[in-house]
Amino acid sequence: MSPFSHIKAFIRTPARLSLLAFAVTIGIGSLLLSLPASSSAEPLSFMDALFTSTSATCVTGLVVVDTGTRLSLFGQLVVLLLIQAGGLGIMTLSTAFLVATRRRPSLTGLAAVHDALPPLKQQSYGNLLLEVVKMTFLLEGLGALVLSLRFLFDHPFWQAVYLGVFHAVSAFCNAGFSPFSNSLVSYSGDWVVNLCVAALIVSGGIGFVVLAEARHQRPWRRGGWRRLSLNSRLVLVTSAVLIAVGTTLVLLCEWNNTLAAMPWHQRLLAALFQSITARTAGFNTVPTGQLANETLFLLMLLMFIGASSGSCGGGIKTGTFAALLVWGLSRLRGQQRPQVFRRSLAESSLARAISVTMVSAAIVVAAVMMLLLIEVGGVSHQASRGTSMELMFEAVSAFGTVGLSTGITTLLSSLGKFVLVLVMFTGRLGPLVVAMAIGRTKLARYRYAEEQILVG
Repeated sequence: MSPFSHIKAFIRTPARLSLLAFAVTIGIGSLLLSLPASSSAEPLSFMDALFTSTSATCVTGLVVVDTGTRLSLFGQLVVLLLIQAGGLGIMTLSTAFLVATRRRPSLTGLAAVHDALPPLKQQSYGNLLLEVVKMTFLLEGLGALVLSLRFLFDHPFWQAVYLGVFHAVSAFCNAGFSPFSNSLVSYSGDWVVNLCVAALIVSGGIGFVVLAEARHQRPWRRGGWRRLSLNSRLVLVTSAVLIAVGTTLVLLCEWNNTLAAMPWHQRLLAALFQSITARTAGFNTVPTGQLANETLFLLMLLMFIGASSGSCGGGIKTGTFAALLVWGLSRLRGQQRPQVFRRSLAESSLARAISVTMVSAAIVVAAVMMLLLIEVGGVSHQASRGTSMELMFEAVSAFGTVGLSTGITTLLSSLGKFVLVLVMFTGRLGPLVVAMAIGRTKLARYRYAEEQILVG
């Protein structure tokens, strides 16, 4: 068999094609960022270029070099293009490839496509893809216009336009990259910047399918809410609850800490922004490294949950979290089937939610263990006090493709950075998609005899 036959056999499923496309994009980005033209000083090392390219393509936002000062205009534009490619998603491009060639994917391959872009009722993939592209550029364009007009008060015209476009694309794609060295800390009390960026983050993280369905069904009108699919209703309610709970807890935890010097309305704005950005975006309006331990732990929980399926964000997804929550509450009520909004959740959806959560937790645990071994291995916990929390925060942020950091990213060794590269790559594509891509595609047609075990 020729090498081309091996390659053709490997990419015959959308999951493997997506994995390969993502890897190629990251590789090209790494080479471009390694060029002298991409840096304002000496060229980036290959590890720093690889880390930056992966973080941009996986729309994470973790940085080992300052985007605004260390990268040239060419380097920043490379990062911006990688963010846009990652935001639209290689899975979306893979689906477009299937539509264009009219290939008929396998059941496992189709499941991978559904993870990234579940179909709307009575809509073909082609129409849905067209809506994805139009909606993306429409929302990014509106955000860029608002931000550019705001930045005009602080910067020259073309710089304001550039900053507006960069932040709009980065926010909608939930990337968290910013040309400002302190992210958006300088605009912590600016309602226009905060609300515009927050709206873009929510729009990009809610999922293309939910946005398109909401636009068609118009849930704010009478009877519109009931016409939404169960998936859209779960995503919208779960997202709203997580934002509200996160805002309240950040306010309580940080009232006398990072928010102490702010007036009450600015405290509320900062808490709201942190609750939204922690789910997958990575921007910050208060210094993350100065947050209290309980706040960092809360943000880790939000980062692990992440955004919604078919969106620009990572994490286990809001649908997964909602399915597990509904299942647990239904069991407590004595119901055999998990029920919500007068619907029963499919067993296949629940099984997939459990699998995603278990695999994701295993990835995060493995990443934290490797970082501890690499960065503080052999050092007593007294001598490295606080480092464990920072490394755990970094691992969860990388897996959730969030980008928030306590400031330890630049201090990591090359091997530690490479661990985060792998975690970001896995977190963006999704653990089950990666497993599906490298595993076998044929399912077993048999099962063994059933037997009870003692549990609890």
